[in-house]
Amino acid sequence: MMTDTIADMLTRIRNAQKARKRTVEIPYSKVKLAIANILQAEQYIESVEKVDGKPVAQLVVVLKYHGKQPAIQQIKRESKPGHRMYRNSDELPKVLNGYGMAIVSTSQGMMSVVEAKKKGIGGEVICSVY
Repeated sequence: MMTDTIADMLTRIRNAQKARKRTVEIPYSKVKLAIANILQAEQYIESVEKVDGKPVAQLVVVLKYHGKQPAIQQIKRESKPGHRMYRNSDELPKVLNGYGMAIVSTSQGMMSVVEAKKKGIGGEVICSVY
């Protein structure tokens, strides 16, 4: 049994990019799909697609590269099951002075830190990407 499925998703993406894979398959959940959609909107991945399977549905993530360099230089889990990080809208992190981004789980759903600050809401900081 896996306790932190979001950390597993981020690790799969990190490992696939280090191995220069074009796609990576991740077990499906609504939370992972929301995170992948934000990564796609911020142009860190090319696309994400849900593929129905017999035992479990899968997310197929197409990774993005700039030449031979991956678009995601680092992807890090911030809030962990044993140590949750909740922040108000004015305390949300700024990743690499705005060159990176963070994903926040709010009462209005998953969104980037920039969107959360515009709406004036805080939440749980899920991960940071640059």
